[in-house]
Amino acid sequence: MKKILIILVFYFVSTVSISAETKRIVSGNINAKIIIIAYESLTCSHCADFHKDVYPQLKKDYIDTGLAKIEFRHFPLDIAAFNASKISQCNQGHSLKILESLYSNQQVWVKGSTIEEVNDNLKKLIEKEGFNINFEKCINNKEIEDFVLNDRIEGTKKFKVNSTPTIIINNKKFEKSLNYKNLKKSLEKLI
Repeated sequence: MKKILIILVFYFVSTVSISAETKRIVSGNINAKIIIIAYESLTCSHCADFHKDVYPQLKKDYIDTGLAKIEFRHFPLDIAAFNASKISQCNQGHSLKILESLYSNQQVWVKGSTIEEVNDNLKKLIEKEGFNINFEKCINNKEIEDFVLNDRIEGTKKFKVNSTPTIIINNKKFEKSLNYKNLKKSLEKLI
């Protein structure tokens, strides 16, 4: 049974084709020496804390200065995070702003006892924030769905991601406690 599952996952990954329309959410110098990958789930409170407590300083010191770039990759831990990931990918011109808004307003939209309630809260937040998104079309977009699932599959296979946030720096998993001080120590060694 395990072999069949592995074969199906491999087949899924190898047959999915993503158009140029669907791109990674990236911040920073495209040619930076340091490439940071952040595997995140939009319903993860630790991921929201990373965006509130670590990312602003990381952005100021490394991303805005051109030393590093960060790629935000999807690792949804539940259906609400999966739907929010699809929404964050839906308006490519504003994906980073949408992602940041979803994390800073996480407690507003993650409430609800059913996925329908959470989706309704998510839709209301997106409208309130003024993002031009066709909510239903995004939630049901198969290409974006495959893109999000491929991020999760790749994270599991390539980097052994099993929790969020997981940080990868130049293709090596960051294993220390995730705070700015520890992250800075690792990044300084690469400059």
